[in-house]
Amino acid sequence: MTDSCLFCEIAAGSIPASIVRRSDRVVVFRDVAPQAPVHVLAIPVEHYANLAQLSAADPALVSALIEEATAAAVDEGISDGYRVVVNAGWQGGQTVDHVHAHVLGGRQFNWPPG
Repeated sequence: MTDSCLFCEIAAGSIPASIVRRSDRVVVFRDVAPQAPVHVLAIPVEHYANLAQLSAADPALVSALIEEATAAAVDEGISDGYRVVVNAGWQGGQTVDHVHAHVLGGRQFNWPPG
């Protein structure tokens, strides 16, 4: 856990969140500012600032993150169509310095995104 990391505190249970899935390595919870009818975040329990840092340190955890994101889509009833987004860095739209995957669904999405 990194000091003052919001997502580390959620993973540790220090800050309440609406948890939808939990494994020993990944926690999935509802986004507090949803951008779609279904919007959950999948985070590794262990702190990694961004996708590059995570993929360099623990490729198996990248796989576990995607597996839990996919399982959450099934659990949330959006397996017929959803989007998984990982923003990387400030210019990529990452606002919390803890790697996380957005799982969004329940509505039609356009391309290209934002």
